[in-house]
Amino acid sequence: FVHPFDDARVIAGQGTVAIEMLQDVPSIDTFLTPIGGGGLISGMAVVAAAADHPIEVIGVEAELFPSMYNRINGTDMPCAGDTLAEGIAVKEPGAITSNMVRALVDDIVLVSERSLEQAVSLLLQIEKTVVEGAGAAGLAALLQHPERFAGKTVGVVLCGGNIDTRLLANVLLRDLARSGRLARLRIRLQDQPGALFNVARIFDAERVNIIEIYHQRVFTTLPAKGLITDVECETRDRAHLDRLIAALRVGGYEVSTVELA
Repeated sequence: FVHPFDDARVIAGQGTVAIEMLQDVPSIDTFLTPIGGGGLISGMAVVAAAADHPIEVIGVEAELFPSMYNRINGTDMPCAGDTLAEGIAVKEPGAITSNMVRALVDDIVLVSERSLEQAVSLLLQIEKTVVEGAGAAGLAALLQHPERFAGKTVGVVLCGGNIDTRLLANVLLRDLARSGRLARLRIRLQDQPGALFNVARIFDAERVNIIEIYHQRVFTTLPAKGLITDVECETRDRAHLDRLIAALRVGGYEVSTVELA
């Protein structure tokens, strides 16, 4: 049996990641490493401690599973939930690794699900690299805590690309929605001929592409002659979306955006 993280030889093997990173970029002064059971960061911290210049070692955990953070800081935050970073969703860190993290790791930061989604999306869109949620935790920390790492030469470990294609597609679409490039607008209309046509004319004038339209006549608090229409659309960016919403309101329509969690 080979333990995945709470084994001295496995920890030593994982530490070679830090050796290779320093060989490529000797000026690294900060390692930003995901923590699950703690094996990877333990091995990297040993290398950092033996380096010829000071290297700060920072661990990253998902806010939903702060198991090592609890162990080191004596806190009792819950470890549960549907996290994108399932590869580091560990309820109990290792015994050997906990001692090593306590002795050698400088800090542990927690990241939100939103930051994890953004990191996965950015890595695919910009770096053309598929990284799972756990593997993208280091970049998520940079995105969520930029002031913490300002001015530093940070080595970020991308440790895993095991993500379901449907989940990846969902993450990418959610990122488009958060950036304003994909939106669902909820518009109040009167149920009469030409109502939808007149709304579509405003979308056309603003050069916004309509993807889907959903009508809701029955399950609504509006009068019988009223209806709610959800319009899913594509825009260039947030400013373009704002111009569309402003144009709809100028046209006399009651409109709101259906926001993501």
